[in-house]
Amino acid sequence: MMTMNRFAVAMAVAAVASMGITGCATKKFVRMHTAPIVEHQSQQDKQIADNGQQIKDVDGRAQEGIDNAQGAADKAAHAAQDASQQAQSAQQTADGAVHRVDSLESVVKGLDNYKLVAEVSVNFATGQAVLTKQAKSELDDFATKVAQSGYILEVTGATDTRGSAEMNYQLSQKRATAVVTYLAAQHNIPAHRFYLVGLGKDKQVAPDNTAAGRKQNRRVTVQLLSNQAQ
Repeated sequence: MMTMNRFAVAMAVAAVASMGITGCATKKFVRMHTAPIVEHQSQQDKQIADNGQQIKDVDGRAQEGIDNAQGAADKAAHAAQDASQQAQSAQQTADGAVHRVDSLESVVKGLDNYKLVAEVSVNFATGQAVLTKQAKSELDDFATKVAQSGYILEVTGATDTRGSAEMNYQLSQKRATAVVTYLAAQHNIPAHRFYLVGLGKDKQVAPDNTAAGRKQNRRVTVQLLSNQAQ
């Protein structure tokens, strides 16, 4: 009887041991086969997170670029608007306040007291009344000689002999006005200081039968006259 009990106990112990071994083997099998899957999933999650961050970075840089471009465009638009308003104001000043005369003698009292201080002549392209870069530079240099008071500026526009007398007279006026507008806008010279004279083709400074001569005749001359009596 005791022998039979011992056998039963031994069998029970063996069964338990066998169950334990089988359980360990099963867990080991699961770990061996699931570990690569878990690692692969972790790598995918990391890749997704990295891609998401890269997308956010690209979006951020793109938005920054858009904002910078918009800011530059707004600044350029404001600058253009200011320049346009300044030019319009100068043009209105030139049109409204400048003395337009046939000669200084008829309008300037005590003209004999005015002495020539400085003079500049700028040239224009055929049929044009637009200041060139060189003309603007020459006017800038001339403007440094303008005094604070006691002076007037005689602005005389002229053309070559090509075209009708009326057309050339109008063109000479436009050229003289372009010079007045530039000096008023860029150097704050009051409009009432200008005396604008349009000569058309009536006063040539060079023979008009050569290209060089015609270029010299397509001009505006500005004379700075200072009142010596003041």
